[in-house]
Amino acid sequence: MCLLISEFDYDQLPRYHIDSILFNNLVDDGANGDIIFVFGSKKSLKYRCPRAIELYKEKRASKILFSGGVQWDGQHDVEAMVMSEEAKKHGVSEMDILVEPLSKHTRDNVLFSSKILESSIGLANIRRILIVTTAYHMRRSFMTMMTYLPASIAYTFCPVNDQSTTRDNWFLSEKGTVRVREECRKIITYTRNGQLRDFDIELN
Repeated sequence: MCLLISEFDYDQLPRYHIDSILFNNLVDDGANGDIIFVFGSKKSLKYRCPRAIELYKEKRASKILFSGGVQWDGQHDVEAMVMSEEAKKHGVSEMDILVEPLSKHTRDNVLFSSKILESSIGLANIRRILIVTTAYHMRRSFMTMMTYLPASIAYTFCPVNDQSTTRDNWFLSEKGTVRVREECRKIITYTRNGQLRDFDIELN
């Protein structure tokens, strides 16, 4: 059974609906791509950047784009810049790094990065993007790309797990539960108001 995102009631989401919305069919298919797209976050250096570096070294894609314009407490620069610096420390060539240092939200991550991708590579030349973000944020990231990037682009999901919001443990803590419910609320709301293209979700 499938439901459109817009058909879910975020005020009354059972656990299996949350699981379906945020995690179903969002696993790494092993495909190679043209670029690794990394969404910034407060802990992106800890969880997301290492995965991007790993994918690059595995030659899954020849370039990495780091996106994020928030400067968190304890960091000397915005997310994209500190991730870029970390990647270079671990052997990623500066020639293979693109940086989008202005965005504050997921939609802007994609919109601002699309201009960089167009000017550096050409969106028409991109066949597949490898998305790197935390597992619970992957659905919204994917839907945002599907909404605002060319339909010709395919996607491979490369989710990373934080400590409290994985598919297997989010329901064990108040922090994880609040986080996933808020994420579902955003996805459903943005879809209903037209910011995201509606999407069929296969229910567990």
